[in-house]
Amino acid sequence: MGYRIFLAGASGAVGQRLIPQLLQAGHQVTGTTRLAAKARQLHGVGVEPVVVDVFDANALSRAVASARPDIVIHQLTDLPAGLDPTRMGEAIARNARIRDEGTRNLVRAAISAGARRMIAQSIAWAYAPGPEPHAEADALDGEAKGDRGISMAGVIALEKWVLASPPLGGLVLRYGQLYGPGTGREAPAGSAPLHVDAAAHAALLAIASAASGAINVSEANTYVSTQKVVEELGWRADYRLPA
Repeated sequence: MGYRIFLAGASGAVGQRLIPQLLQAGHQVTGTTRLAAKARQLHGVGVEPVVVDVFDANALSRAVASARPDIVIHQLTDLPAGLDPTRMGEAIARNARIRDEGTRNLVRAAISAGARRMIAQSIAWAYAPGPEPHAEADALDGEAKGDRGISMAGVIALEKWVLASPPLGGLVLRYGQLYGPGTGREAPAGSAPLHVDAAAHAALLAIASAASGAINVSEANTYVSTQKVVEELGWRADYRLPA
């Protein structure tokens, strides 16, 4: 059975790879972007586009209410194209704001619109130092300083909004370091690499799952455990969209 899906961040790296999977599965998708040009692109692939700024709480609430979603999928980020290292410093604060204030606005809009569930993107490299591999119950790095401290504050806020906002049921996907189309990386890198297609597929699988809380989503590695995503979602790290 198809659901009405509100995809926040539809024109982002994960959103673009998730859209064809959602449509193929029979879901009706409303997708957000901040740019009119990208709205036309979304319409062209079968998505009902909405041009909205997540920081405009009233406009966002109207957009979600109009879509009447069963499920909201939160794939919003604010990162420079290709993860340009010369621009990443200034992007850290913007991205943290989206994770906190933007997620708060999206959660409130989802609840007001009667959505039953939210699936949200988080990150897998957010754990406090300790024995590895990290399981989902391990503490996040709330004591981090500097740029990492800014990022961690945003991650912790996002997860709190998504997982502790009844009656909305929440699931947080802690993605590893993305690579593949639209990510700025063509090959695996980092402590917990993850192809963008497989990241998007985890969100698709989560729609039909009763899983809640947080789930690490990554290729096999020594930093985080990936047992839960395999057992609870039936996920495979080698998933790729057809060429």
